[in-house]
Amino acid sequence: MTTIRRAAAAVFSASPTMEGAGVRLHRVFGFGNERDFDPFLMLDDFRAERREDFIAGFPWHPHRGIETITYVLSGDVEHSDSLGNSGVIGSGDVQWMTAGSGIIHQEMPAGDEQGRMLGFQLWANLPAAEKMCDPRYRGLTDCDIPTLTTAEGATVRVIAGEVDGVRGPVEGIVIDPEYLDVTVPAGSTFTHAIEADHTAFAYCIEGAGEFAPEAPLSNRKVVLFGEGDHVRVETAEQPVRFLLLSGRPLREPIAWRGPIVMNTDEELRTAFREYHEGTFVKVGAAR
Repeated sequence: MTTIRRAAAAVFSASPTMEGAGVRLHRVFGFGNERDFDPFLMLDDFRAERREDFIAGFPWHPHRGIETITYVLSGDVEHSDSLGNSGVIGSGDVQWMTAGSGIIHQEMPAGDEQGRMLGFQLWANLPAAEKMCDPRYRGLTDCDIPTLTTAEGATVRVIAGEVDGVRGPVEGIVIDPEYLDVTVPAGSTFTHAIEADHTAFAYCIEGAGEFAPEAPLSNRKVVLFGEGDHVRVETAEQPVRFLLLSGRPLREPIAWRGPIVMNTDEELRTAFREYHEGTFVKVGAAR
């Protein structure tokens, strides 16, 4: 059976920006090229070495029509929401939040003992039929996420999807996503099958490697893969660590304003009117 390695459709670097109440971060994609990454809307890299770059955090704000996925490598993020959830996303933890019909929450980074905050937040779109579903929250601790070593020597944390028969704990997501944290040692390879009709990209967070023919990546560079049924990453003198994500594209209209993503401008106007009138949250107690 013939297989096709995915080539690079685009390669670029994350761009520095500021969000929330003054958090300095790097935007990998979003607000302009989200259709290329469908069903994913945005990826933010909020790794920071200085406390003053993240401590202002993301005070109370609404979401509707999307899922937000927060993955922390090091440090703590304190969170609370209109469903009554509150807690801390710690090192190695994942928060998978489905905003659905509407949720109001806050995320306040506290950092680690060295004053660093290392993590990422991904936004995934919901299809029209699910945009007004009941919101839900899934909190995964470091020990909930399985880690395996492939025959080629790569270490893989499986947040969602499957590698060598090991499945991640996140299931039942409408876009059928895979979310892998992969480390490939120097002088090795990592090969992974991906559904041919799924969008796929990789974001390098450490080291360097060849992610497709003539597509070398280093820290804070992303590759959007083209057509094919698998990806292969090759390393030379140094190892590489990257996030590998894929999902089923929705191919629906996108109406996006700030933290709310719907299908039409009228739906956006309704969402913001409800937010200002205090009727935005349909489940739980509004703030």
